This record gives sequence, structure tokens and C-alpha cells, in this order.
Amino acid sequence: MSAAKNIQRLVTSGTFELDGGSWDVDNNIWIVGDDKDVVVFDAAHSAEPIVEAVAGRNVVAVVCTHGHNDHVTVAPELGNALDAPVLLHPADDVLWRMTHPDEDFRGVEDGLVLRAGDVELRALHTPGHSPGSVCWYAPDLGAVFSGDTLFSGGPGATGRSYSDFPTILASISERLGTLPADTVVYTGHGDTTVIGDELVNYDEWVKNGS
Repeated sequence: MSAAKNIQRLVTSGTFELDGGSWDVDNNIWIVGDDKDVVVFDAAHSAEPIVEAVAGRNVVAVVCTHGHNDHVTVAPELGNALDAPVLLHPADDVLWRMTHPDEDFRGVEDGLVLRAGDVELRALHTPGHSPGSVCWYAPDLGAVFSGDTLFSGGPGATGRSYSDFPTILASISERLGTLPADTVVYTGHGDTTVIGDELVNYDEWVKNGS
């Protein structure tokens, strides 16, 4: 199965807001599946371009990798527009409520499997960047959709509320570190990377504390 054929990238721009601060960000939205069925990863900033990119395909789920506002901005709107459930780990409910106090989502459990056409996606609970951060592993594509848990250059940020550096290190080493080294990491922001290229720097992350 060709990853290039099954993974589509869309970038939208807006703001990330937490702890009284606001930062301009560009978010990756990943649309994964085939010509008929897809999963949408993260509902960032604007629903219209995501709906256009889906192009009439059946959306199995709108998956939020975590609850920060820039990843859930238009999740309820997108779920309604695409007639799809919105999925999020319940440990991020407190973050979700900051953006959508009156909307609900469907809870994700570690190990949950979604299927979009021939693509299987498996939930890996990877707390640290947030309590409910979840990465999604697609073994047949040799791919993992990491949200903000792992980037090209290291772990996601842990300097704000509801985040913890030792916890994200454990998630990366114990969950993502068990995946094949050549697994491509499709990140929530910025460029893709490869598991093995990042994990070689693990000791340096520990030493630097960030």
C-alpha cells in the first residue's frame, strides 16, 4: 500500500491560545484513507478547506489528536458538515471545554482501531503534551500521526498547563519508540520525520530537559 496515495496534507493557519497567551500557528491536517472512506486528523482553524479536501468522501471520524484549541477549533462544525463523529481522549476534556463548553465528543481509548478503506489506524495514548494526547499508528502505511507529541527536532512543548516533560519522554520511548525505526512521523505542525531519526537524540532531550 502506498503511503503517498493514502495520505493527504492540508495546512490551515490561525492561533493557539492557552494560559492567557496567543501564538500564530500553521497546523497540518491529515486526511487518511482511500477514494471512498477517510479519517480526518485535527479540525484546525477553518472547516471549509477541510470539507473541500474531503471532496465528498465518507468521513469515518474527525479525530482530534489532543484538546488544544488549534487542533479542535472547528471540530463540532466539521463533524456536523461531514456527518462524522468527533473523537478525542477523555483526559483532554478540560482543554476541549475551553473551546467548546457546550459540545460533546466521542471518547477514544488506547488501542482503539479505526478503518478507512484498507487503512487501519490504531490509537496509542501518549500523554505529556496534554493528558489525552493520542498518536495514531497505520502499520500498513509505515506511518504514525503524532499530533504534537513528536516533531522533527524532538518532543512537543511541555511548558504550559496540563503538560509534563517526563511524561512525554516516557510516551515517546515506551510507545513511539517501539514502532519500527523507519516509521514516518506525520506531525501536527511542520515537516514530517522518521522515528529512528528522532530517537537517536533521546539522551540529549533528557539531558537538556526540553
